[in-house]
Amino acid sequence: MSDSMVVSWLDLERLERVLDRLSPAQARARDALLGELEHAQLVEPWEMPPDVVTMNSRVRFRVAGASEEETMTLSYPNDMQDTAERLSVLTPAGMALLGVRVGGRMSWQQPDGPHEATVLGIEHQPEPAKR
Repeated sequence: MSDSMVVSWLDLERLERVLDRLSPAQARARDALLGELEHAQLVEPWEMPPDVVTMNSRVRFRVAGASEEETMTLSYPNDMQDTAERLSVLTPAGMALLGVRVGGRMSWQQPDGPHEATVLGIEHQPEPAKR
């Protein structure tokens, strides 16, 4: 994830509650996300810049080497009903996406090697609706 990761305190509180309830089998995901959140710049939800990926944002991005764009919603694990259009924040790609700005690059590690993508746009960010 980027060093300039931006997260609202509300998303941080919700993520910490989710992480507290994870099973021991999910310790690696918990520790990885906690490590990233330790370095996040915290902002008020209503002060969140509109070009930052937040929880429940619907995001367009392109994985390096792919010809097609992907559009997914960054989701909490318990909101993963329609998994084809949702990306769990507990996945390596989901962790990499959180807090990235439009135009920014995200990188993550998978068993098949490193991956990189560019955030092309945010179709929906929930914070403006709460302003």
